[in-house]
Amino acid sequence: MEIPPLILQILGSLVAILALAGLARALGLGTGATLTGDDEMREVAADLVDGFVAERVSIARGGAAALAKGADGRIMLIKRHGNKYAGRLLSGDARVREEVDALIVDCGDRTFGSQRLSLNDPGYWADAINRL
Repeated sequence: MEIPPLILQILGSLVAILALAGLARALGLGTGATLTGDDEMREVAADLVDGFVAERVSIARGGAAALAKGADGRIMLIKRHGNKYAGRLLSGDARVREEVDALIVDCGDRTFGSQRLSLNDPGYWADAINRL
């Protein structure tokens, strides 16, 4: 029984794709960064905005996003961007909406977009953002 060359080529390609996917998984590529603690969150916020000292932080469930309030009253929205983080300081243009299990924060920057955060203290953050 002779196997047609096209079938062999397809099977070979499939094996190569599965091998590369396995290698990427073994190396931990594509898993994305997650915030695990308040101290790490404070470091990320300070790295994103020079001189930002976070006094209060809230990390969303799953660790993909967070809110930080600085000593000077500024509030920063932080979200995962690939395997790093991106952040925006919120201004008076920011809008917040409470849902049953989450807070939707729109920083007013179309390129950054809005972020859905499942927080333990959404009421505090909604009030703080509305006061900006």
